[in-house]
Amino acid sequence: MTTTGIDHEIIIVGAGFSGIGAAIALRNAGFDDFLIVDEADGVGGTWHWNTYPGVAVDIPSFSYQFSFEQRTDWSRVYAPGSELKAYAESCVDKYELRPRIRFGTTVLGADFDEDARRWVLHTSDGGELTARFVISATGVLTRPKLPDIPGIESFAGVTMHTSRWDHRQDLRGKRVAIIGTGASAVQVIPEIAPEVAHLTVFQRTPIWCLPRPDMPLPLPARLALKVPGGRTLTRLVSQTYVEFTFPLAAHYHRSLPTAAIGERAGLAHLRRQVKDPAIRAKLTPKYALGCKRPSFSNDYLSTFNRPDVTLETTTISEITPTGVRTAAGIEHTVDVLILATGFKVMESGNMPTYDLHGVGGRDLETWWDENRLQAYEGVSVPGFPNFFSIIGPYGYNGASYFTLIENQTRHILRCLHHARSTAADRIEISEAANDRYFREMLARRGGQVFWQDSCATANSYYFDKHGDVPLRPASTLEAAWRSGHFALTDYVFT
Repeated sequence: MTTTGIDHEIIIVGAGFSGIGAAIALRNAGFDDFLIVDEADGVGGTWHWNTYPGVAVDIPSFSYQFSFEQRTDWSRVYAPGSELKAYAESCVDKYELRPRIRFGTTVLGADFDEDARRWVLHTSDGGELTARFVISATGVLTRPKLPDIPGIESFAGVTMHTSRWDHRQDLRGKRVAIIGTGASAVQVIPEIAPEVAHLTVFQRTPIWCLPRPDMPLPLPARLALKVPGGRTLTRLVSQTYVEFTFPLAAHYHRSLPTAAIGERAGLAHLRRQVKDPAIRAKLTPKYALGCKRPSFSNDYLSTFNRPDVTLETTTISEITPTGVRTAAGIEHTVDVLILATGFKVMESGNMPTYDLHGVGGRDLETWWDENRLQAYEGVSVPGFPNFFSIIGPYGYNGASYFTLIENQTRHILRCLHHARSTAADRIEISEAANDRYFREMLARRGGQVFWQDSCATANSYYFDKHGDVPLRPASTLEAAWRSGHFALTDYVFT
């Protein structure tokens, strides 16, 4: 495999955990000529950008880490965001990745040069970077999604999105409105409610909120993790819990009763937490558990018992210079407007976060618009040689992102090793293999929870504009096995 005429053999776009995991795997496999680029000024991706009050992982920490780099000093079962950020920093330092990262570099576009068999990346500073292969690790929880509400730019007070929290703002004694009740809002609301003068929560769709088995990890528990077999057993229990709470419940809804069990637990939790039956009714989801990602919290629901917290479920008609007006004509006067409206996940401009042009100038966004979101094993798209995604359509099954990262990097490394052993400098998934995989994914949809009638009212970001849910309908064990056993003949190596 020749590497002349390029800056690096491999460029990784994104310095979050996806990029970090890919870089570690490359180094361990003997691929040393790589560069990581990121628009931020630090590593961590999601955990670099999201610093709002109460930010924490939403699955047990024992699962939210690399299998080869397990910490024994988490402070809690569900680690706070600051510890995840520190974990990212420690991985970068331990595996000596920092000299290979270029911060403050936003990739605006990438074009495949068919003659030179390389990618040309265009950056925000007007420069170019070239690479034989590109690994896209831009993640999905970094680009904030702003609500399309009339007048939002006219608000005269302070406006901030949860993913771009302004820590210079003192919320004490302020009238605050928060739009959204998704995963970020569930964490923010209990944190800020005690300090603000009044908090108004604007809810479009209630979220399933389940009890969170969280607790501080005292020293004896952390010492137990260091005992031979301690980490393995704890991780096994954690992984099993994660698997049953989403992947199995969502993808095998018709054959496994886990969703029904979870719904009963969620409704019981709601009854215990919320005193007012009218408020409880507003907080009760009318869709099946799993239609959208549920949340886990022990204090979110009880926050609505406070006299200084208002739950508003009437549709917002507009934002005014002084507050938020509903369709009923009521204006809530506020000083600070917090947008907990999530991220661009399955949307154009986010997968990847830059313009991508493959063979013959094929535009990825246009191709997906015309053919629906799809990628072979969630990694490769025909017409885009030498380009691999960590988080592509039908790759993620809803378990830990770390499991996904390790599966997808295993897949990518199999391709790179084969290319190196055969002196190939072009790797492309065949149309036939991609079509076969896409048909398989669609054929499995019947068993998923997403296609129950009640999911139509969930307003879930899982559904893309084509009406598809590009999550992988498979167990975590199946996804892991396939990442190491897919047929290399599905790719064309030249």
